Amino acid sequence: MKAAILVETRKPLVVADITVPQDLAYGQVHVRLHYSGICGSQLNEIDGAKGPDKYLPHLLGHEGSGIVQRVGHGVKRVKPGDHVVLHWMPAQGAQAETPTYGWNGRPVNAGWVTTFNEEAVVSENRVTVIPADFDMRIAPLLGCAVTTAVGVVNNDAGLKIGQSLLVLGLGGVGISIVKAAELVSAYPIVGVDLLETKLELAKQSGLTTGLLASDPRLREKILEQVGPAGVDVAIDVTGIPRMIELAYELTHPRGRTILVGVPKQGQKINIYTLPLHFEQVLKGSHGGDVEPDVVIPRLIRLMRAGRLRLDDVLTDEYTLDQINLAVDRLRTGQAGRILIRLNGQ
Repeated sequence: MKAAILVETRKPLVVADITVPQDLAYGQVHVRLHYSGICGSQLNEIDGAKGPDKYLPHLLGHEGSGIVQRVGHGVKRVKPGDHVVLHWMPAQGAQAETPTYGWNGRPVNAGWVTTFNEEAVVSENRVTVIPADFDMRIAPLLGCAVTTAVGVVNNDAGLKIGQSLLVLGLGGVGISIVKAAELVSAYPIVGVDLLETKLELAKQSGLTTGLLASDPRLREKILEQVGPAGVDVAIDVTGIPRMIELAYELTHPRGRTILVGVPKQGQKINIYTLPLHFEQVLKGSHGGDVEPDVVIPRLIRLMRAGRLRLDDVLTDEYTLDQINLAVDRLRTGQAGRILIRLNGQ
């Protein structure tokens, strides 16, 4: 089966045929992938943003959809034939040992979940069963982008009805945060991005006001929308130090600044910390601390009730052979969530 392999950091992925482990260990699940999303985390891995990568060569991807083919002993939550979402946050079930694939006589490493491959051996706790009639193209969004957004809004930010929100960065996660904020009736919802097209896309998802990051009056215009005391909740998805600083500086003295984006290795931010000794909160998010097997069924119910639309988050689609084009497209910042078609139609 084909897979995209990270052989060397800061180099294109290598698409090649690899072999799937024949025997499944305790807690492992063999899934035939239909679709995968691409997250900024994969760009960080490709770029070696966290330093030397001791696991090379290895597979990538952490949000996808597919159908279970086989299960190892000890697996109780899924069975062959189940349609599943693959996600990086652990759910219920066994956490298995990580698999090793074969490539021209050499090993290829993988984590507990990978999705840039036509077939994957993953841990039971990295898959959640979904209805067989649920759209496999939409399902990967439930593996990271949307579940993370819901967790950030509900768990990290504790966003309440009528509270104001500032979102910096309107990619797949940023737009999903806007959608989640609208569901809890936040107001106003102000978004900032480099591109006008992203602002317009976010407005279709519930954004009240969109502002360009290059606007020389950006700070003043944000305060005009949320009030001179600052915004109740500011969420940075960019990981850019000056944007993080702006989010913190514009947060209300009793408000919360949530960091979803991660600065590149070695980058630092400069902030005045006195407000943190009182009621202002600055917090980093770890995927919104979601429970995938709890949140995913809730999101599917909302979608089926017409309360939540996700197809507009998907802006581009590529085949696995075009994975490096997809990566380049993600780097432009012009896309929402990018989909990789594996075995889907």
